[in-house]
Amino acid sequence: MKMSVLFISASFFLFACNSNKQEFIEKSKKEIVATEREFAEFCKKEGMEAAFVKYADDSAVIHRNDKILKGKEAIGIFYKGRPLKNTTLDWWPDFVDASSSGDLGYTYGHYVYASKDSTGKITENKGIFHTVWKKQHNGTWRFVWD
Repeated sequence: MKMSVLFISASFFLFACNSNKQEFIEKSKKEIVATEREFAEFCKKEGMEAAFVKYADDSAVIHRNDKILKGKEAIGIFYKGRPLKNTTLDWWPDFVDASSSGDLGYTYGHYVYASKDSTGKITENKGIFHTVWKKQHNGTWRFVWD
């Protein structure tokens, strides 16, 4: 009898721990998606340079034009040197996941990069993005890889 009570108690404890962990992961996933959407909206309103610098972790890395750029400063310099007038970038996450510790996560989905030339012709480039997110000490999420 004692063994049965001990087994049932342990089972409830493990179930409760697993349930709390899953809720924690789901909360992290919702925060990441919300941040991804804020990032995309900020990019539309303020431009790519401002958005990528704002949402980057200090040690963020991005891969652009066959180059790896490390840190916010390098990211800002890259976007500052790009002719981004008459261009838009839009994206949306199709998938999100988070670590059981709740401090790392990732998203992937589709993006559309569009530019308008002097004649008004719009050229669109479509693709897939992958972003890795890290929770900051203040509770916000910033990307560490894009």
